[in-house]
Amino acid sequence: MGCRLHTFASLTATLILTISATAANSARAADNELTNEEKQAGWQLLFNGRDLTGWKCNNGKPIATSIEQNSLVPYKSGGYIIVYDKPFADFVLKCDVRWEDARCNSGIFFRVENLANPVHTGFEVQVMSGSATGKHEFGAIYDLVANSKNVSKAIGEWNTVEIKCQGANLSVKVNGEEVAKMNCDQFDKAGLCPDGEKHKYKLNGQARAIKDFARSGYLGLQDHGHKVWYKNIKLLDLSSQK
Repeated sequence: MGCRLHTFASLTATLILTISATAANSARAADNELTNEEKQAGWQLLFNGRDLTGWKCNNGKPIATSIEQNSLVPYKSGGYIIVYDKPFADFVLKCDVRWEDARCNSGIFFRVENLANPVHTGFEVQVMSGSATGKHEFGAIYDLVANSKNVSKAIGEWNTVEIKCQGANLSVKVNGEEVAKMNCDQFDKAGLCPDGEKHKYKLNGQARAIKDFARSGYLGLQDHGHKVWYKNIKLLDLSSQK
């Protein structure tokens, strides 16, 4: 009887471990793939990890760089940003990013209205090495909202960035922690942030109010002179959620 109980207990433990492993695997996915949960929730995979399908330079040129480490590499791509070929309005965007240069400088652009002028017609989340806080540091909404803390990992490790846009509200998470947020409607003075500091954004040479920015536009990854790798680029479209 004791032997049978031992055998039953062993089988039960094995079954529990198998179920647990299956559940864990379903919650994870290989690089550049969606989990089952993401598929059910309606997430889209914007980069397949194998080729440049769906991506182009903002200036219309073919992307000159190859896929490396199953990642997009904006550095020396031939454009200021490489962009996904479809605009989005309200969404959650997730991606992983890493760099090996201590001087790293790149950015994740979104809601870019005019691909010929992404710097002044779209938003940017700063991708930057270092541990500082400020309007030009990792996770900041560039020149508009400082990162509240810097939770970047060591050079060479992957960081996860999540950007949420819904109407006037924008927020940024880095490695699971919210580090910046803003309400565009509060940026209603041309050339000024609500804290009274000036920002860089202009249109036709004139300072502009951020509340007048388009609420829909393109996504892009910036080449700012340093090699950066981006993978696991996924988007959940919130446009139908009112």
